[in-house]
Amino acid sequence: MVPALLTVFGLATFARESFAADKPAASPAATATPVPLPPNPALDAHLTNYIQKRFMISDPSHIQLGPAVASPIKGLSARSLKVSNDRGQSVSATIYVTSDGNQMILSQIPIQIYDLKKDPWEKIDMKSIHLEDRPVMGSASAPVEIVEFADFECPFCARAFGTLETMVHTNYKGKIKVLYKNYPLNSHPWAIRAALGAECARLQNPDAFWDFARDYYTSQGSITVQNIDDHTHATAKRLNLDVATLDACMNGNAAKERVEQDQKDGNTVGVQSTPTLFVNGVRVVGLPEEKAFDWVVTQQLNESGTGKEMLRN
Repeated sequence: MVPALLTVFGLATFARESFAADKPAASPAATATPVPLPPNPALDAHLTNYIQKRFMISDPSHIQLGPAVASPIKGLSARSLKVSNDRGQSVSATIYVTSDGNQMILSQIPIQIYDLKKDPWEKIDMKSIHLEDRPVMGSASAPVEIVEFADFECPFCARAFGTLETMVHTNYKGKIKVLYKNYPLNSHPWAIRAALGAECARLQNPDAFWDFARDYYTSQGSITVQNIDDHTHATAKRLNLDVATLDACMNGNAAKERVEQDQKDGNTVGVQSTPTLFVNGVRVVGLPEEKAFDWVVTQQLNESGTGKEMLRN
């Protein structure tokens, strides 16, 4: 997942001197040759596993760790890190690891420190938010649940919707389900009205929610603040919903309160942009490369004990 790492690494390879800005620069002749440290295969494997999961890199062979050398800072070893992808893109950085192997530091501004003792997935406890009586696509008994916070006016959400539909109904049929949470952004003027329309349609017919979602996403370019209600009415009529009941719901408090609750839930779990997905609690911001997202889902299936069964089927 090189694009994400380009942001994390700041498009640069960082020098050890960034940790010692107050010291005068040494002349080339006076610069000491880094002292290589004994190989530590167990730590290498742990670092690779952590980096792969933390940054959602589907292929561990795309992670290249250089040999560890003593750094100018006591208690820290330094090594190069290069991450690439199938398209030939790559990004490099220097990482520092504490002598006990418990922390990794990315030397960027600001410096990023990672606790290697913690679960690299950094799973969020989804029990802290409201998941009952929400739109669900897929089998209720699916072992992997993807909670999606999305906005009907968001073009990235439209792309994610198509991907998720294919995964639920084809690639991972019976293995994953998608639960939708409304997170209309303030920058999108008709998103809240669309969220109310889809929610009120769901209250008449649960399956209608996904038809509304599909219509909103495919028609984003032609929907405006002025015609959003007309568009909602047209979809409702096509689905044989009661338009008067739909309007009363959209102008009432029940649907509004549910959308607002979804927004509050998003804030609770740290949502800042759409789409944000939680794959069995693993936060995925935006929709990553297809291989990376498939890998995250497969990893969660494996953890649930159903991954090998899926491959057999």
